[in-house]
Amino acid sequence: MAQTSTIDAGEIEKFQAMAAEWWDPKGKFKPLHMLNPCRLDYITSQIAGEFGRDLSDPAPFKGLRLLDIGCGGGLLSEPMARLGADVVGADAAERNIPVAQVHAEEQGLNIDYRVTTAEALAEAGEKFDAVLNMEVVEHVADPQAYLDACHALLKPGGLMCCSTINRNPKSYAVAILGAEYVMRWLPKGTHEWSKFITPDELCTMLEKAGLDPVDRTGFVFNPVAWSWSLSDRDLSVNYVTTSLRPA
Repeated sequence: MAQTSTIDAGEIEKFQAMAAEWWDPKGKFKPLHMLNPCRLDYITSQIAGEFGRDLSDPAPFKGLRLLDIGCGGGLLSEPMARLGADVVGADAAERNIPVAQVHAEEQGLNIDYRVTTAEALAEAGEKFDAVLNMEVVEHVADPQAYLDACHALLKPGGLMCCSTINRNPKSYAVAILGAEYVMRWLPKGTHEWSKFITPDELCTMLEKAGLDPVDRTGFVFNPVAWSWSLSDRDLSVNYVTTSLRPA
């Protein structure tokens, strides 16, 4: 069926096995916990800029409907809800959703978590002002079909932030050998280098899906400072794009 066309069963199994560890900052999702402040800086600035919101307001994203696709345990859904957005968190790995629901309830947050796919949401006619599509596209079976579905989920004038990993020798050394084998931040086999996507390839796919890429920025890890930062020059490993659905 169309709504399951981009699901990769092997990729889902990987994240099912790690579901209980989403909120352990020292566990298997340690890299995401470390990266999350940097991701949030980028996402919030892009949304605020596009929709004319003041991030100093108590709830700057109030009135915006936001989808966190591939939400996992809710590491991005929760801060978006705290900023006032009406958040739907969706994930095809069904074990992730109860973890996300329980944690949100403990935090007093009202988030609509669902076991579903981008295609199913699009078929149901769901529409959002913003879609967070972070570290997902390299795990699906058909990236172009997946991005087509994400386009359908955006309202005219809507915004999508999409992050992934570049494909080059450095990304293999850093994201696979370094993260999985040397630092052991992630279980071996979490990523497949052949599924990584270059920035130019991603922008081409976004344009083919009917979206207008307006920004691309690197997430750069500094092993000395042991921290992440944003870079408009270094997209060699982790990077993020912002694209708009024309109004």
